[in-house]
Amino acid sequence: MSTKFNELRSDIDELNELLKLAKRKRVQDIVSLEIRKLETELIALKEKEQSAQPAAKSEVSAPTTSAAPQKRYQIKLNGYGWDQSDKYVKVFVTLKNVQSIPKERVYCKLTDRSMELHVDDLEGKDYVLTINNLLEPIVVLTSHWKQKTDMVVVFLAKVHPNVKWSHMTGLEKKADDQHKNRFKTDDMDKKDPQESIMGLMKNMYETGDDEMKRMISKAWYEGQQKKKTDTLEL
Repeated sequence: MSTKFNELRSDIDELNELLKLAKRKRVQDIVSLEIRKLETELIALKEKEQSAQPAAKSEVSAPTTSAAPQKRYQIKLNGYGWDQSDKYVKVFVTLKNVQSIPKERVYCKLTDRSMELHVDDLEGKDYVLTINNLLEPIVVLTSHWKQKTDMVVVFLAKVHPNVKWSHMTGLEKKADDQHKNRFKTDDMDKKDPQESIMGLMKNMYETGDDEMKRMISKAWYEGQQKKKTDTLEL
C-alpha cells in the first residue's frame, strides 16, 4: 500500500484513541465525523490502488461472465448533530458523496419514539444510524428526510409543537440530571453545619408562634453570653 494509505490508517487509529478519551458529547460527535470522513477516503484510495495494479502474466483471458455481486458490509454510525425549530427536530448526518446515490437508497424507519436512518450501497458500503428513546414523541407520517451535499438531514415532526427538547433522548436527559444532582449533593456536603443550624432556627423563628419565638430568642441570647464568657476566660 502507498504512503498516503498508511498515513490515513495512522490518522484513523489516533482519532479512535482520542474518541475513547473524549467525554463531552459535542467533542465525541466531531471526532466521530472526522473518523468517518477519513475511513471513506481510505476505502476510496484502497479501491483506486487495487484497480491500478496490472493483471498477473499467468492470467488467461476468459469469456466475459456476469460478475458476482460484491458483498457489502454495514457501518453503524454514532455521531450526529441536531437542532430544532417549533415544528421539527432536525438530525444532521455527515456522509461524503451521499448526494450522488439514488434517493431510494436513503430511507428512514420511524416509530413515535425512535428513528433509524439507512444509507445503502454508498461506495460499496451500507450505513445505519439508530436513535432510540427519543425525549418526546414524533409524528411518523409528517417526518421526512433530505439528501444534501455530503449530508443527510432528517426532519422529525414534533407531536407537541413549540415544546423545546432539552436533550435528544430520554437516556441523555437522565444522565445529565444525575450529573447535576451529584454536584448539588456535593455542594450541600460542603456547607458549614453551623450555617445550616442558623438557617433552620431563623426559619423556625419566622414561622413559629410567640412561645417558639421567645424560646429561640432566649437560646440565642444565652448562646451569645456564653461566647462572651469563653472569650473573657481566654
